[in-house]
Amino acid sequence: MEKILDVAQYIFSEYKNISGRVIDEMKLHKLLYLTQRESLAITGEPMFAEEFEGWKYGPVCREVRNCYTEDGIFADNVHEISIENAYIAKNIILQYGAYESWKLSQLSHKELAWKNARVGIPEGENGNKKLLLEDIRKDSEKVRPYDSMWDMYYDEFDDAEVM
Repeated sequence: MEKILDVAQYIFSEYKNISGRVIDEMKLHKLLYLTQRESLAITGEPMFAEEFEGWKYGPVCREVRNCYTEDGIFADNVHEISIENAYIAKNIILQYGAYESWKLSQLSHKELAWKNARVGIPEGENGNKKLLLEDIRKDSEKVRPYDSMWDMYYDEFDDAEVM
């Protein structure tokens, strides 16, 4: 199992490699949530054990919040993640990375896990209730993980020269 700070650093670096820009903190948290959800959809297992809280703009992980800088994740002992987990995280970046942070926030508000963590919390407050892994697992049931792979395949096929 990975540590969320390692996954966060991978997403931070890979996003910059793909887009040429530094990922903002809000987008990073949402892509981390989607990576966890995708891991559950594909492997049946969480990628990392750290938890998210249901803040007003969507899921947030305090460990990442405390270590995020515009230069990367500032933490001791950040390690590379496995090839399998990098594949999942990169697919999330390719699928959702072009969305604005506010759009990802809106998407996260449709997730059962976030909705359940917000019960009883006034709309404008962050709150600190945890998103339950069981709820993220339920959210993962609606994911069709191989659709994004087919989209990439067909995009490449469409771009190929026809002889």
